[in-house]
Amino acid sequence: MENFSTVTGQNTNAVYGFTSMLTNVVRDERPTHVAVAFDLSRQTFRLEEYAEYKAKRNKTPDEFKSQLPLIQQVLDRFGIRHLSLAGYEADDIIATLVTQGLDQDMEVLILTGDRDSLQLVTEHSTVLYPTRGVSELARMTPAVVEEKYGVPPHRYPELAALVGEDSDNLPGVPGVGPKTAAKWIATFDGLENLITQVDQVPGKAGESLRAHIDDVLRNRRLNALVRDLSLDLAIDDLGRAEWDRGATVELLDELEFRGELRTRIFDVFGGGEEPVTVESGFELNPISVDEGGLGTFLQGLEGPVGLYVRGVWGSGTGRVDGIAFATPGLAAYVDVTTLNPVDDEALAQWLAGPAPKQMHDAKGPLLALWAHGWTIQGLVLDTALAAYLAQPDQRSYELADLTVRYLRRELAGDVAEEQASLFGGEDDDQHSTNAMLHARAVVDLAEALSTEVERAGGHQLLTEIEQPLVSVLGGMERIGIAVDTDYLEDLERTFADEVRRAAEDAYEVIGKEINLGSPKQLQVVLFDELGMPKTKRTKTGYTTDADALQDLYKKTEHPFLLHLLRHRDVSRLRVTIEGLLKTVQPDGRIHTTFNQTIAATGRLSSTDPNLQNIPVRTEEGRRIRAGFVVGAGYESLMTADYSQIEMRIMAHLSQDVLLLDAFKSGMDFHSITASRVFGVPADEVSPEQRAKIKAMNYGLAYGLSAFGLSQQLGITPGEASVLMDEYFETFGGIRSYLGGVVDEARSTGFTETIMGRRRYLPDLTSDNRQRREMAERMALNAPIQGSAADLIKVAMLRTDAALKDAGLASRLLLQVHDELVFEVAPGERDRLEEVVRAGMGGAADLDVALDVSVGTGRSWHDAAH
Repeated sequence: MENFSTVTGQNTNAVYGFTSMLTNVVRDERPTHVAVAFDLSRQTFRLEEYAEYKAKRNKTPDEFKSQLPLIQQVLDRFGIRHLSLAGYEADDIIATLVTQGLDQDMEVLILTGDRDSLQLVTEHSTVLYPTRGVSELARMTPAVVEEKYGVPPHRYPELAALVGEDSDNLPGVPGVGPKTAAKWIATFDGLENLITQVDQVPGKAGESLRAHIDDVLRNRRLNALVRDLSLDLAIDDLGRAEWDRGATVELLDELEFRGELRTRIFDVFGGGEEPVTVESGFELNPISVDEGGLGTFLQGLEGPVGLYVRGVWGSGTGRVDGIAFATPGLAAYVDVTTLNPVDDEALAQWLAGPAPKQMHDAKGPLLALWAHGWTIQGLVLDTALAAYLAQPDQRSYELADLTVRYLRRELAGDVAEEQASLFGGEDDDQHSTNAMLHARAVVDLAEALSTEVERAGGHQLLTEIEQPLVSVLGGMERIGIAVDTDYLEDLERTFADEVRRAAEDAYEVIGKEINLGSPKQLQVVLFDELGMPKTKRTKTGYTTDADALQDLYKKTEHPFLLHLLRHRDVSRLRVTIEGLLKTVQPDGRIHTTFNQTIAATGRLSSTDPNLQNIPVRTEEGRRIRAGFVVGAGYESLMTADYSQIEMRIMAHLSQDVLLLDAFKSGMDFHSITASRVFGVPADEVSPEQRAKIKAMNYGLAYGLSAFGLSQQLGITPGEASVLMDEYFETFGGIRSYLGGVVDEARSTGFTETIMGRRRYLPDLTSDNRQRREMAERMALNAPIQGSAADLIKVAMLRTDAALKDAGLASRLLLQVHDELVFEVAPGERDRLEEVVRAGMGGAADLDVALDVSVGTGRSWHDAAH
């Protein structure tokens, strides 16, 4: 049990409760931006209007006031900004920040115990309301607010104005409770109409209302939150900053916070257990390597050697400035820019030799080594990949974070800062020491992670898939893919013209020019001037997001909406092309970066630029792919992808007889499954029936709910539920499998793919229903999505190895979900297809054969199939 005062007599109960709740929310919700608002004083514009405002509240106890600076110190240590503003309440600051966040299409959470903030609740903003001390929070969504109070969130302050708020000393209408107030608001469609038609309200309650109209109007003015304050900080300034570990340790010691909360703080904010307070955390025995003696030194190293490459890399290339070597007994650093030919050759041979090596996040350093003319073999452990397999849901796999998490030590020097620096004009001795510390950290971390990976059942995945894939992905990044910049520039200009034309057409319809990207201006045009049906209500009006506008167009077919949607579509395409053109390197190719540790399911991702996000669903989007072309010296591009991979995995895992038979029939899979569900011959399945079952087939692999299916198909949730029942009645094996996946994961704590990739889901046993249901959807999704991710990785390894074994000059360029893109060398097209089909088709032994589709062409678009 924590004591809530220090030995010096400082009360800490409020600091403890606040810190505990904040830590839990950051852990559970993982926000990207955080701010905390404080009242500066009671002297606000509300008190100026109504002197009795909050008059019943007792004076803030001194023992609480003394803790406010400590709470703000906690926030400073955690890297979280806090704000206050003279003349306004914290709720007004919150309302302003929520408004800014929603304007930037953010999902917003509001942690508060003040019911006035319920007016901020929308489909994209939720109030987390404490219901039991600081340990339990209710999620106040629009549906929850309306169920509890009988009015939607934007009407809540109208209800409060009628009923009154005792905590704010705002008297309501005598004799009028929440039910009566909610009934009035619903009957008259809001407080404003109620006031204008007050003579129509019958009975004693009506008389009471008419007698206290002024109080109601005053209450409504005072409980309206200010949403446009001029603050010193904007949303972009509120991104979570790096926390100050050392200063946090000192503050926790000062507050005498120990035990479970302290452990939780370091787990959430520091990525692991509390670090040991030592000078560097790692013991070094640095030695100097004499000129000409590097070969002898390297040959004398025993056991796995930790390597740290000091340099820069990215866009498929890099530069090496130095390399640090470490074992448990010694460490050394070599400045590669000053090596003589003898030492250079010795280092090249050792790197390319079988000596066991350990590195952290090896792909970037690998690019730098290649650029120097060196290759590397013998990588026995990549600590970033090992940590990813041990805990695939972590936010960070930086070396410094992992040393805290697994070794309880601080790592001097920052890896990211080291790599980004050009190292000019700084202390070379400090650089070499930091590099050796990083190399030694890799050695110690590798030992700890080997145990963790074994515990997580990931050893085979690590050694046979993830680590071998590093060199394959590095090779793809190094090669890049050729781009027809003239074509893309012409296409960008075409889309820019289309953007202007769509805007002009939209302006002509409404007879004026507006900012088509402004939700507020669009709301005025759509709902006030054109009188269109209202979309979902948000705190800033009615939503004008893409889905809402598409639905509105289906209902009205209004030409303004047609041009507005067109403007949005082509604007997005133009921005995509602009981003691509900025990343074209001097060799005329784009060199994306593939990430192995981002998606918890095992999927690869692509950044700088994201080539997995090139549009493919529309012909105009596919035109962008036409800008990716075969490079000089090669004859074409080849694309190969898996057909219906998720459903084939589902059939294998579920062993549903009808599903297996549907694949083995050789007929159109979705028509066959639709015929089973609807009881009609496959050749009589209507397009609508096929579309419904196709959505069902793929949706199940993503943990699709009845509500999600209803949104996809444009039907009611009830109709979607009936359709799902019919589907599961037909494919009973799928129902049994999906139910078994969740039950087993709840028992073991994790899901597992065909190849043993685990995803840990502790929220499966959570008391919080929303968190538990989210974990259940993840449990349904992870085995199938993860198995598909594993299969494409195995296919890449098999295909890359086969290309080398066959002596082919053709090469792998891209991986995009279930698709691989190759550059075909002259005369190798047929042989390459054989290799690709064999490599992808043999990636796993499933009860349903893996079907591979192949196409070739001058461009990525032409090679589609």
